Amino acid sequence: MLLAKIGEALMLAAGMAWQVGWSLILGFTLSGLVQAVVSKARMQQLLGRDGVREIALATGFGAVSSSCSYASAAMSKTLFKKGAAFIPSLAFLFSSTNLVLELGVILWLLMGWQFTVAEWVGGLVLIAIMTVLVKLTYPKALVEEARQHVEQTGGHEHGSTESEGRGVLERLRDPGTRVAVAQNFAMDFSMLWKDLLGGFLIAGALAAFVPDGAWKALFLNGAAPGVQLVGNAIVGPVIAILTFVCSIGNVPMAAILWASGISFGGVLAFLYADLIVLPLLDIYRKYYGARMMLYIFGVFFTTMVLSAIVMDGAFSALHMVPKPNPNIRHDLTLFAFNYTFWLNVVFGALGLYLWWLSAKNPMDHGCAASHDMASHAEGHAHQH
Repeated sequence: MLLAKIGEALMLAAGMAWQVGWSLILGFTLSGLVQAVVSKARMQQLLGRDGVREIALATGFGAVSSSCSYASAAMSKTLFKKGAAFIPSLAFLFSSTNLVLELGVILWLLMGWQFTVAEWVGGLVLIAIMTVLVKLTYPKALVEEARQHVEQTGGHEHGSTESEGRGVLERLRDPGTRVAVAQNFAMDFSMLWKDLLGGFLIAGALAAFVPDGAWKALFLNGAAPGVQLVGNAIVGPVIAILTFVCSIGNVPMAAILWASGISFGGVLAFLYADLIVLPLLDIYRKYYGARMMLYIFGVFFTTMVLSAIVMDGAFSALHMVPKPNPNIRHDLTLFAFNYTFWLNVVFGALGLYLWWLSAKNPMDHGCAASHDMASHAEGHAHQH
C-alpha cells in the first residue's frame, strides 16, 4: 500500500512537471531575453518614483519579462538596487508572475479560461491593493535600510551593462545577444531546478497521500459561505508557502486543490502566493534584510487574501466560476501525443540548444559569482 502511494506520488509529480515543462522553458527564455536586451539603467530612470505612471510601467515591464518567481525576485532586486522606487519594484514582482502569457495559457489548458481571466485581472487587483497598503504603511526608514543592505549583495546582471546606449532592435540583431540569452537561461535553470524538483515532489506527495476527506475538512466544506470564502483565502497561501513551487509549476497542484474542494478564491490565493514561498522569503531576507522581508511578507499575504476574496465575489456574482475536473489526477498522469507532447518537444529542443550554446560560451567568473548570490548562495560567491 505504501509503495503504491509512493509510486502514485512520483507519477503525479512527473505528470505535473510534464504538463508545465514547455511553459517553464518559455518563461526562462523570455526572462533571459529581457535581461540581455533591456537597459536596466533606462528602466531605473522610468521607475524612480512611486507614482501611478511608474507603477503602470513596472506592471508592463513585468508582464513581458518573466514567469518564474525566483527569476522575478532577482530582476526586481536589480531594479530596486539601480534606483527604482519601492512600490514599482513590488508591482514588477506581481506582474511578472501573474500577468505573463505562458501562465495564462497553462491555466486555460488545465483549469479553464475563467482561471486565466481571474489570474490576469487578479494580477491588476493585487497591484492596486498592494499599492494602497504600502502607501498607508510606507516604512521610509526601512526602505532606506533595505537600499543600503541590497548594495552589499554586489554582483551584476549579465547583458545589462555591455549594451547600454543602444536600442533594443540593435541589441536583438547583435549575435552576442543570443549567447547572453543562453547564459541567462542556463543560470536561471541552474538556480531553480532543485526548488522546482522539490516543489513537484511535495505537491505529488500531498496529492497522493492526503485523502479527500482531509482536504474537504481543511477547506471548510459545509461551512457558511462567508466563513468558507475567508478561510480558504487564508489556507490557499499557507499551502503554497509549504509546497514552494514557482508560479508556473504550481498550476497542476492548483488543479488538484480545485478538484479536492477548495473554493474559487482559495485556488486564486494559492496561485497568487508563489511570491511568499519559504525559499523566496529567505531570498528577500538576504537581499533586503530580515525586517524588510517580514514587512514584504505581511503586505503580500494580506494583499493575496484580500484580492482572492474580491475576485471570488466578482466571479460568483457574474456566474463565471467553472466546475472542477474530478479526474484531474488521472489526467495529469495520462501520457498522450497531444498538444502538451508537441509543445514539450519544440521547447525542449529550444532549451537544449540554449543550454548547449551557454556551455559553448561560458560566462566570466564575475557573472558566475553574481548568479550564485541570486540563487541564495551568497556565501559561496564570496569565497571565489
